[in-house]
Amino acid sequence: MDCTNKKPLRIVYGDYTLGVHGKGFDYIFSYAQGGLESLVKKGYEWLYRCPKPTFWRALTDNDRGSKFHIKSGSWLGADMFIGCKDIEVTVDGVSQGKPCAPDNNSYGADVYAKEVSVSFTYETITIPSTEVNIIYTVNGTGRIEVRVQYIGKKGLPQLPAFGLRFIMPTLADKYMYEGLKGETYPDRKMGAVKGVYEINDLSLTPYLVPQECGMRMDADWVEITRHTSLDNSRKESSAQVLRIEKVDEKFSFSCLPYTATEIENATHQEELPPARRTVLCVYGAVRGVGGIDSWGSDVETPYHISAEQDIEYNFAIC
Repeated sequence: MDCTNKKPLRIVYGDYTLGVHGKGFDYIFSYAQGGLESLVKKGYEWLYRCPKPTFWRALTDNDRGSKFHIKSGSWLGADMFIGCKDIEVTVDGVSQGKPCAPDNNSYGADVYAKEVSVSFTYETITIPSTEVNIIYTVNGTGRIEVRVQYIGKKGLPQLPAFGLRFIMPTLADKYMYEGLKGETYPDRKMGAVKGVYEINDLSLTPYLVPQECGMRMDADWVEITRHTSLDNSRKESSAQVLRIEKVDEKFSFSCLPYTATEIENATHQEELPPARRTVLCVYGAVRGVGGIDSWGSDVETPYHISAEQDIEYNFAIC
């Protein structure tokens, strides 16, 4: 089959990976790791680990005072450990199942397509367990539409947050976004002004005890800028930009040098590890932070996230 502008994606069926390649981009989906393992644009790698569902955010003083971590602590385990139970590849609308070895040998060396979707189904370690579906759909321009679906389950405690976590190989130089100004949360955004803002310092808010911070609500897009790489053979040091943008609804995000568990493990600022990665979390649901007092009052009910209800959102990687 010849590669024409009508079918711009080149598909490589590996033994345990699926390669999707086009002009200026190369993506690798891993069946073993259960996710998008490599996202290369213009020869520049954007992923250090496969993106995975995230359910936890670092505790706030209000969370500790209201014992939220005692009620919902099982989501911390789910955030750290999650298994991929099913994978499905769809090429131009036709399901290929999970075409790993030896079945991948039935495909030719040159396979082209207009659109490729890869669906990963994850199962949480909560009791009861539930599922999360992540569907990546790649078109001929290299744009990836990501659809994230959480399946609600009766009996699960309130969620701290729900989103998809991307870990990048090196620390970002800055990020720019269109959304609400400053650090905002569902119950802390009434006075925030909509606009385009540039953030040049990714460090945490300097609370005495490191805790949840850095959330940006109601975003239309965010652009992450990096110039460093883990590839020692790479000579070019010019800045590279990765853009995340809304598809249907606005999203929330945080862009920090640490995961929620790294922040959770530090009782003082000096206990934080060196800032060497970029952790971008794109959220479909965020719990409020409260602050009525810090010795027992819960976040107000409208700003809770029920784990018994479905959550679905989408965004695009450009």
